[in-house]
Amino acid sequence: MPSEQAPIGSPFGPASTAQDVIQGVDLDGKTAIVTGGYSGIGREAVRVLLAAGAKVIVPARNIEKAQQTLAGLDGVQLEAMDLMDPVSIDAFAKSFLARNDTLDILINCAGVMANPLTRDARGYESQFSTNVLGHFQLTCALWPALIAADKARVVFLSSANHRGKVIDVLHDPNFEHREYDPWVAYGNSKAANILLALALDSIGEAHGVRAFSVHPGGIFDTGLVRHMDLAIARAHGMIDEDGKPIIDPENGWKTPEQGASTMIWAATSPLLDEKGGVYLSNNEVSRQLAEDDDDKIDNDSVKPGVKNPVNAGRLWRLCEELTGARLD
Repeated sequence: MPSEQAPIGSPFGPASTAQDVIQGVDLDGKTAIVTGGYSGIGREAVRVLLAAGAKVIVPARNIEKAQQTLAGLDGVQLEAMDLMDPVSIDAFAKSFLARNDTLDILINCAGVMANPLTRDARGYESQFSTNVLGHFQLTCALWPALIAADKARVVFLSSANHRGKVIDVLHDPNFEHREYDPWVAYGNSKAANILLALALDSIGEAHGVRAFSVHPGGIFDTGLVRHMDLAIARAHGMIDEDGKPIIDPENGWKTPEQGASTMIWAATSPLLDEKGGVYLSNNEVSRQLAEDDDDKIDNDSVKPGVKNPVNAGRLWRLCEELTGARLD
Protein backbone atom coordinates (compact mmCIF):
# COMPACT_ATOMS: atom_id res chain seq x y z
CA MET A 1 0.00 0.00 0.00
CA PRO A 2 1.33 3.48 -0.84
CA SER A 3 1.98 5.63 2.20
CA GLU A 4 -0.27 8.54 3.09
CA GLN A 5 0.58 11.68 1.10
CA ALA A 6 0.88 13.94 4.13
CA PRO A 7 3.74 15.57 6.10
CA ILE A 8 5.40 13.38 8.74
CA GLY A 9 7.14 16.05 10.84
CA SER A 10 10.60 15.97 9.31
CA PRO A 11 13.26 17.88 11.26
CA PHE A 12 14.66 19.23 7.98
CA GLY A 13 13.39 22.01 5.76
CA PRO A 14 13.91 24.06 2.59
CA ALA A 15 17.34 25.39 3.60
CA SER A 16 18.73 22.00 4.70
CA THR A 17 21.63 20.68 2.65
CA ALA A 18 22.39 17.18 1.48
CA GLN A 19 25.16 17.07 4.07
CA ASP A 20 22.64 17.99 6.79
CA VAL A 21 20.16 15.23 5.99
CA ILE A 22 22.73 12.44 5.66
CA GLN A 23 24.40 13.14 9.01
CA GLY A 24 24.59 9.95 11.07
CA VAL A 25 23.79 7.67 8.11
CA ASP A 26 26.37 4.95 7.50
CA LEU A 27 26.42 3.63 3.92
CA ASP A 28 29.47 1.44 4.27
CA GLY A 29 28.97 -1.63 2.09
CA LYS A 30 26.09 -0.04 0.17
CA THR A 31 26.05 0.55 -3.59
CA ALA A 32 24.41 3.51 -5.31
CA ILE A 33 23.85 4.58 -8.92
CA VAL A 34 23.19 8.26 -9.66
CA THR A 35 22.23 9.19 -13.20
CA GLY A 36 23.14 12.78 -13.94
CA GLY A 37 25.71 12.46 -11.17
CA TYR A 38 28.31 14.63 -12.86
CA SER A 39 26.43 17.92 -12.88
CA GLY A 40 24.65 20.24 -10.44
CA ILE A 41 22.61 18.53 -7.75
CA GLY A 42 23.58 15.10 -9.06
CA ARG A 43 27.25 15.79 -8.41
CA GLU A 44 26.45 16.96 -4.88
CA ALA A 45 24.45 13.78 -4.28
CA VAL A 46 27.44 11.72 -5.41
CA ARG A 47 29.75 13.66 -3.10
CA VAL A 48 27.72 13.08 0.07
CA LEU A 49 26.99 9.44 -0.75
CA LEU A 50 30.71 8.78 -1.18
CA ALA A 51 31.48 10.59 2.07
CA ALA A 52 28.93 8.38 3.88
CA GLY A 53 30.78 5.27 2.71
CA ALA A 54 28.80 4.17 -0.34
CA LYS A 55 30.23 2.79 -3.55
CA VAL A 56 28.88 5.15 -6.19
CA ILE A 57 28.55 4.50 -9.93
CA VAL A 58 27.75 7.35 -12.30
CA PRO A 59 26.57 6.45 -15.81
CA ALA A 60 27.48 9.24 -18.23
CA ARG A 61 26.77 10.05 -21.86
CA ASN A 62 29.88 12.24 -21.99
CA ILE A 63 32.67 10.43 -20.13
CA GLU A 64 35.26 13.16 -20.74
CA LYS A 65 33.00 15.86 -19.28
CA ALA A 66 32.13 13.59 -16.35
CA GLN A 67 35.81 12.99 -15.59
CA GLN A 68 36.39 16.75 -15.49
CA THR A 69 33.43 17.64 -13.29
CA LEU A 70 33.97 14.74 -10.89
CA ALA A 71 37.69 15.39 -10.48
CA GLY A 72 38.53 15.38 -6.77
CA LEU A 73 35.77 12.95 -5.80
CA ASP A 74 37.93 9.93 -5.13
CA GLY A 75 36.34 6.53 -5.61
CA VAL A 76 33.46 7.41 -7.92
CA GLN A 77 33.10 4.92 -10.77
CA LEU A 78 32.19 6.15 -14.26
CA GLU A 79 30.47 4.04 -16.89
CA ALA A 80 29.16 4.94 -20.35
CA MET A 81 25.38 5.21 -20.85
CA ASP A 82 22.96 7.31 -22.89
CA LEU A 83 19.38 7.43 -21.59
CA MET A 84 18.05 8.02 -25.12
CA ASP A 85 19.74 4.87 -26.41
CA PRO A 86 18.09 1.59 -25.31
CA VAL A 87 21.10 -0.50 -26.36
CA SER A 88 23.37 1.68 -24.23
CA ILE A 89 21.09 1.31 -21.20
CA ASP A 90 21.01 -2.47 -21.46
CA ALA A 91 24.79 -2.62 -21.91
CA PHE A 92 25.34 -0.53 -18.77
CA ALA A 93 22.94 -2.66 -16.73
CA LYS A 94 24.46 -5.91 -17.99
CA SER A 95 27.93 -4.70 -17.04
CA PHE A 96 26.73 -3.60 -13.59
CA LEU A 97 24.94 -6.89 -12.87
CA ALA A 98 28.01 -8.88 -13.93
CA ARG A 99 30.04 -7.14 -11.22
CA ASN A 100 27.48 -6.45 -8.49
CA ASP A 101 24.91 -8.65 -6.79
CA THR A 102 22.96 -5.85 -5.12
CA LEU A 103 21.95 -2.24 -5.67
CA ASP A 104 20.82 -0.34 -2.57
CA ILE A 105 20.13 3.12 -4.01
CA LEU A 106 19.11 4.16 -7.52
CA ILE A 107 18.70 7.91 -8.00
CA ASN A 108 17.21 8.72 -11.40
CA CYS A 109 18.42 12.32 -11.49
CA ALA A 110 19.50 12.96 -15.09
CA GLY A 111 17.19 14.95 -17.29
CA VAL A 112 16.58 17.59 -19.91
CA MET A 113 14.30 20.60 -19.53
CA ALA A 114 12.32 22.64 -22.03
CA ASN A 115 14.54 21.98 -25.03
CA PRO A 116 13.43 22.49 -28.65
CA LEU A 117 11.59 19.56 -30.19
CA THR A 118 14.02 16.67 -30.59
CA ARG A 119 13.31 12.99 -31.10
CA ASP A 120 15.34 9.88 -30.39
CA ALA A 121 16.00 7.18 -32.98
CA ARG A 122 12.59 5.63 -32.23
CA GLY A 123 10.78 8.91 -32.85
CA TYR A 124 10.06 9.51 -29.16
CA GLU A 125 10.12 13.11 -27.88
CA SER A 126 13.45 13.70 -26.12
CA GLN A 127 12.20 14.90 -22.72
CA PHE A 128 9.86 11.92 -22.38
CA SER A 129 12.56 9.63 -23.79
CA THR A 130 15.24 10.81 -21.35
CA ASN A 131 13.35 11.75 -18.21
CA VAL A 132 10.84 8.91 -18.29
CA LEU A 133 11.48 6.04 -20.70
CA GLY A 134 15.25 5.90 -20.19
CA HIS A 135 14.89 5.74 -16.43
CA PHE A 136 12.04 3.24 -16.68
CA GLN A 137 14.17 0.92 -18.81
CA LEU A 138 17.19 1.36 -16.54
CA THR A 139 15.15 0.57 -13.42
CA CYS A 140 13.70 -2.55 -15.02
CA ALA A 141 17.14 -3.72 -16.15
CA LEU A 142 18.58 -3.27 -12.65
CA TRP A 143 15.61 -4.89 -10.91
CA PRO A 144 17.40 -8.14 -9.97
CA ALA A 145 20.01 -6.19 -8.01
CA LEU A 146 17.39 -3.98 -6.37
CA ILE A 147 15.32 -6.87 -5.05
CA ALA A 148 18.48 -8.68 -3.92
CA ALA A 149 19.42 -5.73 -1.71
CA ASP A 150 18.13 -5.21 1.80
CA LYS A 151 15.52 -2.43 1.64
CA ALA A 152 16.58 -0.80 -1.63
CA ARG A 153 15.26 2.63 -2.59
CA VAL A 154 14.59 4.16 -6.01
CA VAL A 155 14.27 7.93 -6.36
CA PHE A 156 12.78 9.68 -9.38
CA LEU A 157 13.48 13.41 -9.82
CA SER A 158 10.29 15.29 -10.53
CA SER A 159 9.40 18.98 -10.20
CA ALA A 160 6.79 21.29 -8.73
CA ASN A 161 6.09 21.96 -12.39
CA HIS A 162 4.44 18.56 -12.89
CA ARG A 163 1.69 20.28 -14.81
CA GLY A 164 -0.37 19.18 -17.77
CA LYS A 165 -3.30 16.84 -18.13
CA VAL A 166 -2.52 13.26 -17.20
CA ILE A 167 -4.66 12.15 -20.13
CA ASP A 168 -2.20 13.91 -22.47
CA VAL A 169 0.72 12.15 -20.81
CA LEU A 170 -1.00 8.80 -21.31
CA HIS A 171 -2.37 9.30 -24.82
CA ASP A 172 0.14 11.57 -26.56
CA PRO A 173 3.45 11.56 -24.64
CA ASN A 174 5.48 12.13 -27.80
CA PHE A 175 3.50 15.09 -29.15
CA GLU A 176 2.36 13.30 -32.27
CA HIS A 177 -1.17 14.75 -32.17
CA ARG A 178 -0.69 18.17 -30.54
CA GLU A 179 1.55 21.17 -30.98
CA TYR A 180 4.85 20.84 -29.16
CA ASP A 181 5.43 23.19 -26.24
CA PRO A 182 8.79 22.67 -24.48
CA TRP A 183 7.47 23.59 -21.04
CA VAL A 184 4.35 21.45 -21.37
CA ALA A 185 6.56 18.56 -22.45
CA TYR A 186 8.77 19.09 -19.41
CA GLY A 187 5.79 19.25 -17.06
CA ASN A 188 4.34 16.10 -18.63
CA SER A 189 7.60 14.20 -18.10
CA LYS A 190 7.80 15.30 -14.48
CA ALA A 191 4.20 14.22 -13.89
CA ALA A 192 5.13 10.86 -15.41
CA ASN A 193 8.05 10.52 -12.97
CA ILE A 194 5.65 10.82 -10.04
CA LEU A 195 3.39 8.17 -11.56
CA LEU A 196 6.37 5.88 -12.15
CA ALA A 197 7.40 6.11 -8.49
CA LEU A 198 3.85 5.31 -7.39
CA ALA A 199 3.61 2.31 -9.73
CA LEU A 200 7.07 0.97 -8.91
CA ASP A 201 6.43 1.22 -5.17
CA SER A 202 3.22 -0.78 -5.50
CA ILE A 203 5.21 -3.56 -7.16
CA GLY A 204 8.38 -3.24 -5.13
CA GLU A 205 7.00 -3.13 -1.60
CA ALA A 206 6.61 -6.92 -1.49
CA HIS A 207 10.29 -7.23 -2.44
CA GLY A 208 11.55 -4.62 0.03
CA VAL A 209 12.03 -1.99 -2.69
CA ARG A 210 10.47 1.41 -2.05
CA ALA A 211 10.21 4.26 -4.55
CA PHE A 212 9.87 8.02 -4.13
CA SER A 213 9.47 11.06 -6.36
CA VAL A 214 11.16 14.33 -5.44
CA HIS A 215 10.91 18.02 -6.18
CA PRO A 216 14.44 19.36 -5.56
CA GLY A 217 13.59 23.05 -5.78
CA GLY A 218 14.70 25.61 -8.34
CA ILE A 219 18.46 25.53 -8.90
CA PHE A 220 19.91 27.89 -11.48
CA ASP A 221 23.48 26.67 -11.08
CA THR A 222 22.95 23.50 -13.12
CA GLY A 223 23.15 22.40 -16.73
CA LEU A 224 19.41 21.73 -16.71
CA VAL A 225 18.68 25.42 -17.36
CA ARG A 226 20.74 25.67 -20.55
CA HIS A 227 17.59 26.00 -22.68
CA MET A 228 15.90 28.52 -20.36
CA ASP A 229 15.37 32.10 -21.54
CA LEU A 230 17.12 34.39 -19.02
CA ALA A 231 14.13 36.73 -19.16
CA ILE A 232 11.94 33.90 -17.87
CA ALA A 233 14.45 33.16 -15.11
CA ARG A 234 14.41 36.82 -14.04
CA ALA A 235 10.62 37.02 -14.17
CA HIS A 236 10.33 34.03 -11.86
CA GLY A 237 12.93 35.34 -9.39
CA MET A 238 15.64 32.79 -10.17
CA ILE A 239 18.31 35.36 -11.07
CA ASP A 240 18.92 39.04 -10.47
CA GLU A 241 19.47 41.73 -13.10
CA ASP A 242 23.15 40.75 -13.34
CA GLY A 243 22.27 37.12 -14.06
CA LYS A 244 23.39 35.85 -10.65
CA PRO A 245 21.30 33.14 -8.94
CA ILE A 246 18.98 34.34 -6.17
CA ILE A 247 19.14 31.99 -3.18
CA ASP A 248 15.83 31.98 -1.34
CA PRO A 249 15.04 28.41 -0.23
CA GLU A 250 11.81 29.33 1.54
CA ASN A 251 10.48 30.42 -1.86
CA GLY A 252 11.99 27.51 -3.73
CA TRP A 253 15.28 28.90 -5.08
CA LYS A 254 18.20 26.86 -3.81
CA THR A 255 21.90 26.16 -4.01
CA PRO A 256 22.99 22.79 -5.46
CA GLU A 257 23.77 21.67 -1.90
CA GLN A 258 20.20 22.49 -0.83
CA GLY A 259 18.71 21.16 -4.06
CA ALA A 260 20.34 17.76 -3.59
CA SER A 261 19.02 17.38 -0.06
CA THR A 262 15.52 16.01 -0.67
CA MET A 263 16.70 13.24 -2.99
CA ILE A 264 19.39 12.26 -0.49
CA TRP A 265 16.77 12.34 2.27
CA ALA A 266 14.55 10.11 0.10
CA ALA A 267 17.40 7.70 -0.57
CA THR A 268 18.74 7.37 2.98
CA SER A 269 16.51 8.69 5.75
CA PRO A 270 15.34 6.19 8.39
CA LEU A 271 12.26 8.41 8.78
CA LEU A 272 11.06 6.96 5.47
CA ASP A 273 11.47 3.32 6.46
CA GLU A 274 8.28 1.41 5.68
CA LYS A 275 7.07 4.31 3.51
CA GLY A 276 6.97 4.66 -0.24
CA GLY A 277 5.14 5.88 -3.32
CA VAL A 278 5.05 9.43 -1.96
CA TYR A 279 6.11 12.74 -3.49
CA LEU A 280 8.64 14.70 -1.42
CA SER A 281 9.70 18.33 -1.37
CA ASN A 282 11.75 20.46 1.03
CA ASN A 283 12.79 17.29 2.91
CA GLU A 284 9.23 16.43 3.83
CA VAL A 285 6.34 14.39 2.50
CA SER A 286 4.29 16.93 0.57
CA ARG A 287 0.63 17.76 0.97
CA GLN A 288 -1.78 16.64 -1.73
CA LEU A 289 -3.75 19.40 -3.41
CA ALA A 290 -7.51 19.30 -3.58
CA GLU A 291 -9.11 18.37 -6.89
CA ASP A 292 -10.06 21.99 -7.67
CA ASP A 293 -6.42 23.10 -7.22
CA ASP A 294 -5.05 20.68 -9.83
CA ASP A 295 -3.62 23.48 -12.02
CA LYS A 296 -1.72 25.10 -9.16
CA ILE A 297 2.10 25.03 -8.99
CA ASP A 298 3.18 24.81 -5.37
CA ASN A 299 6.60 23.97 -3.91
CA ASP A 300 5.08 21.99 -1.02
CA SER A 301 2.23 20.15 -2.71
CA VAL A 302 1.47 17.48 -5.29
CA LYS A 303 -1.40 17.41 -7.77
CA PRO A 304 -4.07 14.73 -7.20
CA GLY A 305 -4.01 13.40 -10.78
CA VAL A 306 -0.47 12.06 -10.42
CA LYS A 307 -1.32 10.30 -7.14
CA ASN A 308 -3.99 8.16 -8.77
CA PRO A 309 -2.93 4.46 -8.78
CA VAL A 310 -5.02 3.75 -11.89
CA ASN A 311 -3.15 6.46 -13.80
CA ALA A 312 0.13 5.08 -12.44
CA GLY A 313 -0.68 1.60 -13.70
CA ARG A 314 -1.66 2.92 -17.11
CA LEU A 315 1.59 4.85 -17.44
CA TRP A 316 3.59 1.79 -16.37
CA ARG A 317 1.96 -0.30 -19.09
CA LEU A 318 2.57 2.47 -21.64
CA CYS A 319 6.27 2.53 -20.75
CA GLU A 320 6.39 -1.24 -21.16
CA GLU A 321 4.83 -0.95 -24.61
CA LEU A 322 7.15 1.85 -25.76
CA THR A 323 10.38 0.32 -24.47
CA GLY A 324 9.74 -3.42 -24.40
CA ALA A 325 11.22 -3.45 -20.88
CA ARG A 326 9.70 -5.50 -18.08
CA LEU A 327 10.48 -6.29 -14.46
CA ASP A 328 11.98 -9.78 -14.42
